[in-house]
Amino acid sequence: MYLGIDIGTSSVKAVVVDADQHIHAAATAPLAVSRPQALWSEQNPEDWWAAVEQAIAELRHKAGKAWAEIRAIGLSGQMHGAVLLDEAGLPIRPAILHNDGRSHAEAADLNSKLPGIGTIAGVPAMPGFAAPKLLWLSRHEPDVLERARHLLLPKDYVRFRMTGGFATDMCDASGALLLDNAKRQWSPEIAAAVGIALSMLPTPLEGSAVSGLLQGAVAKAWGLPPGTIVAAGAGDAAAGAVASGAVNEGDAFISLGTATQYFVARESYHPAPEHLIHTFCHALPGRWFQMAALLNGAGALAWAAELLGRDDIGRLLEDTERAFTGPSPVLFLPYLSGERTPHNNAHAKGVLFGLTPATTPEQVTQAVLEGVALSLADAQGYLEATGQLPDRVAVNGGGSRSRFWMRILASALNKTVLLQEGSEAGPAFGAARLARLAATGEGFTQVCAKPAITAEIAPDPALAADYARRLEKFRNLYKALASLF
Repeated sequence: MYLGIDIGTSSVKAVVVDADQHIHAAATAPLAVSRPQALWSEQNPEDWWAAVEQAIAELRHKAGKAWAEIRAIGLSGQMHGAVLLDEAGLPIRPAILHNDGRSHAEAADLNSKLPGIGTIAGVPAMPGFAAPKLLWLSRHEPDVLERARHLLLPKDYVRFRMTGGFATDMCDASGALLLDNAKRQWSPEIAAAVGIALSMLPTPLEGSAVSGLLQGAVAKAWGLPPGTIVAAGAGDAAAGAVASGAVNEGDAFISLGTATQYFVARESYHPAPEHLIHTFCHALPGRWFQMAALLNGAGALAWAAELLGRDDIGRLLEDTERAFTGPSPVLFLPYLSGERTPHNNAHAKGVLFGLTPATTPEQVTQAVLEGVALSLADAQGYLEATGQLPDRVAVNGGGSRSRFWMRILASALNKTVLLQEGSEAGPAFGAARLARLAATGEGFTQVCAKPAITAEIAPDPALAADYARRLEKFRNLYKALASLF
């Protein structure tokens, strides 16, 4: 048995996976995001730890006797967040998250200061990454940086609480925008540009490597043996890819969680900074990936449900599906948290366009589903400029639970969408796979095979043509409003 833990933005997910790669038990604990000012997005690292302990307690109960058979633990988590610890290992301030846009000016300054940063780090500086956040802190909260002795990514704070060590994986290290991706080591040039010492950074490891051992007090609380292996794991993008079997050249998948990633595995490093495509290290040795990173995904649906006063998202989706007759008359720009690919615009806003007195809640909900799908179709065009994409793409994450949404997505992308066994577990399942690799030393080709396909959703030709026309209108609406944001 192997334990995978994913520290997401909206929840912590944990799964126990057996030797046949079936999910034996799963548990979830919710998380909340704080937005104390415009463009800000923060979480308290202690909330992650509390949610992990809550999920573990539930999972231990659900797993029953199988809990005693756990051999190793893997970690995944939201990428790009900046967690700063003092000399005693205590958080100095709330973590600044991936969808925080406050450091847009610092990102621009970093790109001017280091014009080649996109080639070194795989993408130009954008406000979501840790590097420009450090510049923002140096200007606005210099006392924080003066006290800081360690910079961690979100899942790596949980690792520190589990093992007492400071380590990360290559994917999360890439997402900090402080890694030389070709060399798979920290970049002294970028670290100097943001004004930090390399000693602040955790040890970067391949995702299948052993990063530490579970400490006695935590092991006792969790009912596991002290010294249980903790794998390096992966940032959620790469962990989702490991779960989906997207580990070889050209393998593609979409992670539709709070935020969204369109991911293509590569066997060599070929950055494409001019397209704002993220080219980062994969969680596995000798692998990289290209990714369109979108800040708004299933979180936009949760926002719409709250706006409409609907507590039951499943029922809202059922009502919307029953009312479906074709593309919604309402067009939605889903940029509630700004956007990275393809706009790199922290100031971008969500927009509902085409409202009339006859507009229904179902039309608004459908517009939100279509807006996220069209943003992925928009990004797909930029990915296609970097290399050929397959005609079939797997989708995982919470959004994949809705077959209705998947039908919309398949037609918007004009690609067959694949749902795989365990797809809802996504990065947590990938983390469990990495735990197995760390414990057994097996080759990743066999362990990270593509899971069984549970459903294939082909695009509807007529609807695909409708959405192709909508995509042009979608792009034009953003262009018309960009200067007003």
